[in-house]
Amino acid sequence: MVARVGASPENGRSRPTAVSEIRLRSRVVHGYRRAFRMAGKGDAVLLVHGIGDSSATWAEVMPGLAQRYRVVAPDLLGHGASDKPRGDYSLGGYANGMRDLLSVLGIERVTLVGHSLGGAVAMQFAYQFPERTERLVLVGTGGVGRQVTPVLKAATLPGADLVLSALRLPTMRTQIGLVVKVMQWLDMGLGLDAPDLLRVVDALPDATSRNAFIRTLRAVVDWRGQVGTMLDRCYLTQGMPTMLVWGERDQVVPAVHAGIAHVSMPGSRLELFPEAGHFPFRSDPQRFISVLRDFIDTTEAAHFSPEEWRSMLRGRRPQVRKPQPQSQPQSQTQPQPAEGLAKVRAVI
Repeated sequence: MVARVGASPENGRSRPTAVSEIRLRSRVVHGYRRAFRMAGKGDAVLLVHGIGDSSATWAEVMPGLAQRYRVVAPDLLGHGASDKPRGDYSLGGYANGMRDLLSVLGIERVTLVGHSLGGAVAMQFAYQFPERTERLVLVGTGGVGRQVTPVLKAATLPGADLVLSALRLPTMRTQIGLVVKVMQWLDMGLGLDAPDLLRVVDALPDATSRNAFIRTLRAVVDWRGQVGTMLDRCYLTQGMPTMLVWGERDQVVPAVHAGIAHVSMPGSRLELFPEAGHFPFRSDPQRFISVLRDFIDTTEAAHFSPEEWRSMLRGRRPQVRKPQPQSQPQSQTQPQPAEGLAKVRAVI
């Protein structure tokens, strides 16, 4: 197996990182097993996966990020190798779970990176625990608007468990595989994400996993679309370095949500991946690593005092200390104002 490249904490030079350094680990918190992967040294970066997925989804970006940062990628409760109890699968519950796992690992503050459902969890975490949040990176995030792919809306209906189970049948998978190939041949947007969506279905091998998936989904989506939106609290990102990363061909959470979030979140940065769907960090992992590194390196971590946070909640006209860029060269991928405005207009 090929060794990855990581950072040596002793001399700062690159060195081979053994696969075992990003092995799946676990801690028991509140009586439940919480699985996670961790690698690297330095400032902490928390990678939160989407619904039905697991920490394995970040496999292509973790080694590169671990060269500079301490990277933690958990399996959310009900997902991956974590326990799947009959428990709280709300966004608030997940945010609390992330806080508790970080506390167990001795990590006080993090840059949050959340994908899809994980983006909604990251926003909830930043809202509940601003004192522990340094930056916010939202990747094809849920929680912006109501619109979502009909596939997810259908999965909230009665009988969804039987359908998910049937999708794993060999005959059904053969038919689905043919449909996927046709979509890819026709260059349809959903064809980009179909392999990853099928990978998520494959990660639900038994009734317990499928039930946890459905309970999680129903907490954020119903037959009409996404249940909640974070737009009423977007003003709280003033003073919080925020970046939005989206695939322009995302059919799960359409790219129009990127434009809406960008104009709603003061000072946010927008990165669009032209040929990517719902998983831009898997479509182009090297660009994702570069964009994320640049964002972290050129922004100052947020620090909210209780008085500043109280002012924001009371009047929505806070006088917070706006983080200033650190003295580093401007990112080549950082859109200039005119370019950023053009991108927003293109997706709204």
